[in-house]
Amino acid sequence: MELISPSEANLRRAGACIASGGLVALPTETVYGLGANAFDARAVARIFEAKARPSFDPLIVHIAALGDVERVALPPGPTARILMERLWPGPLTLILPRRPDLPDLVTSGLPTVALRLPLHPVARAIISYSGTAVAAPSANPFGYLSPTRAEHVARMLGEKVDLIVDGGPCPIGVESTVLDVTVDPPVVLRPGGMEIEAIEALIGRVAVGGVGSAPPVPKSPGQLNSHYAPRTPLFLVSAGKLAERADAVRSEAAERGRLAALLFDDASRGRLGAAASNFAEIRILSPRGDSLEAAANLFSHLHELDELGVDAIWAERAPERGLGRAINDRLYKASTK
Repeated sequence: MELISPSEANLRRAGACIASGGLVALPTETVYGLGANAFDARAVARIFEAKARPSFDPLIVHIAALGDVERVALPPGPTARILMERLWPGPLTLILPRRPDLPDLVTSGLPTVALRLPLHPVARAIISYSGTAVAAPSANPFGYLSPTRAEHVARMLGEKVDLIVDGGPCPIGVESTVLDVTVDPPVVLRPGGMEIEAIEALIGRVAVGGVGSAPPVPKSPGQLNSHYAPRTPLFLVSAGKLAERADAVRSEAAERGRLAALLFDDASRGRLGAAASNFAEIRILSPRGDSLEAAANLFSHLHELDELGVDAIWAERAPERGLGRAINDRLYKASTK
């Protein structure tokens, strides 16, 4: 494993590494991805091996330009085309009918492919220099917290990766929104960095998959009920309700030891009142209550609390609007159920 800066020479080197069958961790606007040549089945198999990822969980394929769509997918319909033209590049993954020459391992044998054009200039440059489409799930062990900094990747995957390109912290900090446009109405399979409101402003109402109802065969990443989890047990409560659970928290503290609280904003911290003394560590996702800032901080704060070695984390849900939906989805899937 080698950690490199995003210089022009290194971007070309990273692209060449992918083209030759290597694994490159690259920054995107959402989280760090573990990239391999999407048309090289052996390279894609290395992703599954490095992540200990089950083969039934399909990968997202990334392209460098809108003109590359039909290298991976069949010609998109009018709904998909509108979304591509208006919301790409960006944190939106579309489920589309796949080209038959894409390896089955990428799509878990499904007739569809999850496709994204990332916004991050480093990611797009590396993909462009690779000369191919790049399969790139999050650069972490399967089921664990997603990486939003290069050091997260280095700590979790280490020598399993050929190169890690350090592009700094990811500005959005949660994975892309996944929208299935092969059905009518389109269905959000995973809430994420693209707000559902922005999608509906272009194509009208969309359906949203239910939390806690994982399909028997996932059509996209992030559909399993347990995912994005820290090593530390995480207990999730409704927004503004942690203070009401003071007795349960005190009992937990007596049983487990050091507890941490993960709260949405300063107002949440204020509502805790005297119950704050039950927590050895308190982290605020966004002091001013901004969902974009909160999403960007979510995985970083969870990584930090994991490293501090607290015995349990109590988290409050975010307001269920905008990126709050994605935050709550990740917290639910990270929680001890």
